Amino acid sequence: QVQVVESGGDLVQAGGSLRLSCIASGLRVDEYYMGWFRRAPGKEREGVACIHESGRRFYYADSVDGRFTISRDDDKNTLYLQMDSLKPEETAMYYCAASRWTEYYNGVRCPESSTAYWGQGTQVTVSS
Repeated sequence: QVQVVESGGDLVQAGGSLRLSCIASGLRVDEYYMGWFRRAPGKEREGVACIHESGRRFYYADSVDGRFTISRDDDKNTLYLQMDSLKPEETAMYYCAASRWTEYYNGVRCPESSTAYWGQGTQVTVSS
């Protein structure tokens, strides 16, 4: 059974940092296109940061480029998202996804939603 499980969400002040983790089981993170998405209340799901299965190509939304870093630890079969200089408008549920196929979300190449394995999400709240 394939599972991806997110953790690391929390309440943080604006300008603060968080690191999200996504532990995969039943699949290898180095064999799938992996990515982080978020959905804020009343808004559509947004691709935030995604990584090619080779581990050598990275894709970021313009709004997070330079502040967020996606990475993975193949030995731990875990995907990470380091988020720095967080802003209140980035309050959202953050999701991890894995797929062998890709599509574009708001200009970011990320796992294809219809074929992806999705986690339950982890809540990030940024206070002003």
